[in-house]
Parts: sequence; structure tokens; C-alpha cells
Amino acid sequence: MTNQWNIPSWLEKEIIDRDKHCVYCQVELIDKVPKTGSRKTVASWEHIINDARIVTKENIARCCFSCNASKGAKILSEWMKSPYCQNNGITSESVAEVVKTALKAGA
Repeated sequence: MTNQWNIPSWLEKEIIDRDKHCVYCQVELIDKVPKTGSRKTVASWEHIINDARIVTKENIARCCFSCNASKGAKILSEWMKSPYCQNNGITSESVAEVVKTALKAGA
């Protein structure tokens, strides 16, 4: 069984267990929009390398809605240079290990 992003249920569970915080800004993730209506910390699915065909634990992650909206379809290494990352203290040293690994691989 897969979810709407074609992520198998076993992998979805593994990623949810691994990514309790945004893999980029490290904010604690929540699973539902709160009553305040702010979606900033709501967990969203992320393809670190923007290729939906790569459905692996090295490429699928959870990040906050804000980081996902900012990154969009940008190449990871280019997005890391953006004003959004600079303003939010997102660096190659501050991101989660799965992102560090992708950056080292040239993503």
C-alpha cells in the first residue's frame, strides 16, 4: 500500500519515526493544522532530490510547510544559498543527517 505521493506504507512509517523535526530548520513537526491556523510547523513530505521516482529513505524526508514551500523544486545546494535559508539559519552543518548525506553526494 502507498500514500498519495507513492510512498510505501513501510517507508512512510520509517520516515515518520526518523523525522520528528524538520530536516532543514529543525522545528518540531506537528501532523495537523492547529486551531490557530498556522501551517508553518505542519509536517510535509519532501523529495530531497526533486525526482518523485526516487522513493528511498535517502531521498524522502519530512520538513515543515515553510521550508517545503520555500524550497519548492529548487536544487538543494542552490536553495541552501537562498535568503530564506540565510534568514532562518539553515546551513549545511545545521540540517539533518539525511540532508547532509544528500549534499555530500552533490544534490
